[in-house]
Amino acid sequence: MKRLLTAAIALLISQVALAGVKIEHWISPSGARVYFVESRALPILDVQVDFAAGSMFDPEGKSGLAALTRSTLDLGAGKFDETAIAEQMADIGASLAGSADTDRASVSLRTLAARDKREPALEILKSVLHAPRFDADIFEREKARTIAALKEAMTRPDSIAGKAFWAAMYPNHPYGRQATPDSVSGLDRDDLSAFHSRYYNAANASITLVGDLSRADAEKIAEAIATGLPKGAAAELPMPPTAPKWGITQLAHPASQAHVYIGLPAIERGNPDFFPLLVGNYTLGGGGFVSRLMKEVRDKRGYAYSVYSYFASLKQTGPFQIGLQTKRSQAKDALKVAREVLTGFLKNGPTDDELAAAKANLTGSFPLRLDSNKKILENVANIGFYGLPLDYLDQYQAKVQAVTVEDVKAAFARRVRPDNLITVTVAAD
Repeated sequence: MKRLLTAAIALLISQVALAGVKIEHWISPSGARVYFVESRALPILDVQVDFAAGSMFDPEGKSGLAALTRSTLDLGAGKFDETAIAEQMADIGASLAGSADTDRASVSLRTLAARDKREPALEILKSVLHAPRFDADIFEREKARTIAALKEAMTRPDSIAGKAFWAAMYPNHPYGRQATPDSVSGLDRDDLSAFHSRYYNAANASITLVGDLSRADAEKIAEAIATGLPKGAAAELPMPPTAPKWGITQLAHPASQAHVYIGLPAIERGNPDFFPLLVGNYTLGGGGFVSRLMKEVRDKRGYAYSVYSYFASLKQTGPFQIGLQTKRSQAKDALKVAREVLTGFLKNGPTDDELAAAKANLTGSFPLRLDSNKKILENVANIGFYGLPLDYLDQYQAKVQAVTVEDVKAAFARRVRPDNLITVTVAAD
């Protein structure tokens, strides 16, 4: 029975993937971009509102403003104080969530789709987006919490390495600026209000809805969200980052384990090189125990428990990174091997067998990216925010299958240039 049930679930997932995700798209009368997927399988509605309001838009000298604005957004809004929001969400079985990263700030809602449940949940969501209070006591509490977390992070080698790595990769770009206790200490409530007024507007918003809802109801909900926002203007992007010069940053630390990062700015969202890089990186360091980095650094030499590589495509040129953790006495040897593996891969690319294995894994695991409303929401929200084609998910597997060894070599040659690689080590002898 268990085998039959497992097979039935697998078949259902594969059918969903083969059927594709039908994404409907329109611009609301208030100017927000809207993306909608009707999904009647469960009586649930998921809504996510994304704004180009991530840390790249922090004013110079005020790093941490975007994150602090987002973290206090749903801690009191309109007629609801912090406690009322939590209690009402619990009473109707709904939940608010969200985050802020380098590019965007997000607010998401999950609620039952029945009208008597979704309407009060949506009322709270609208209040949070339209009229955050930024109450003085809550602002001071969250500010103090942020400063304490930043001070604690300054003692950890992994955090020190990460901050130094981004600063070295993006020395003249907002991606390289990091929040510090001092930059957050200088923020006040007026900064949060001004940031919210500038970036949390309809022209800067992407609204995604997935769930048990008709197109007509989706249009009404999206416009109710957008119409309460200032019309505003879309965020202006800074100049794209320039490639850094080859360099090594070595930072002392008493930790017994060294942290090693290698990388450079490599690719932005929507770039045609994405699929060759994705397929190739599975062989290089993204495929876990079957990757070359893992085999050479861990399996053959025992230098590290884990070693990886990945590409993080962002609104502007996001990083390629190799990372590992090892005994401080082995750091130089581990770094040498990692560089040799990368050099060999840049020269020869994957073998035919490695390419086939990468494609099989990436296409075979793809249906699991769409096996819940939440995952569909995340994928469609990415399509909306980054302006990817509406058939991106439908074409994903075909684009993976179309990649050749020469495609991988050419894309890596364009995007991973040895002369621009940055290396950061912390606690390495």
